[in-house]
Amino acid sequence: MLPIKQINREWTLFLDRDGVINHEGIGTYINNWEAFQFYDGVTEAFEIFARKFNRIIIVTNQRGIGKGITTEKEVLRIHKNMQIEIEKNKGRVDAVYFCPDNDDNHPRRKPNAGMGLDAAKDFPDIDLSKALMIGNNISDMHFGRSLGAFTVFLTTTRPETDLRDPAIDAVYPSLISFARELI
Repeated sequence: MLPIKQINREWTLFLDRDGVINHEGIGTYINNWEAFQFYDGVTEAFEIFARKFNRIIIVTNQRGIGKGITTEKEVLRIHKNMQIEIEKNKGRVDAVYFCPDNDDNHPRRKPNAGMGLDAAKDFPDIDLSKALMIGNNISDMHFGRSLGAFTVFLTTTRPETDLRDPAIDAVYPSLISFARELI
């Protein structure tokens, strides 16, 4: 069970990107800034998160790089512009980690914990027992579980998901609906 009332400035928030922060490409990848579109309420959610969480970390698989569909330079441009827009609206992102690898067994590719462990190494103040992962895939939930984090599943893109999956602690329709629960 998600301990909403216990979340305070000691906590870390991990988030997936596509399908959580921005609209996910249908059958394709978000491979440039021009294709990136925030979901409604996301910048407001990040403003709330900036007040509630010690660290805000985005962890995203970016297989499009490994497939040659996009470039690392373009993904970095997307992340930079995304952070600028979030900061313009009084939110923040402390770091973005991405895995360009195609190998599902790569230690940094979700559901494997590598990106989260990298964040914990880079930010020693992260206490993984006080961490939360928000995503729109079961692989995001398993990533969270592998870190020892609580999990929030967003129903933005996967309506067929069995929401009774034991890796899911809570379910919300959008990032802003979860953020408003924290107020």
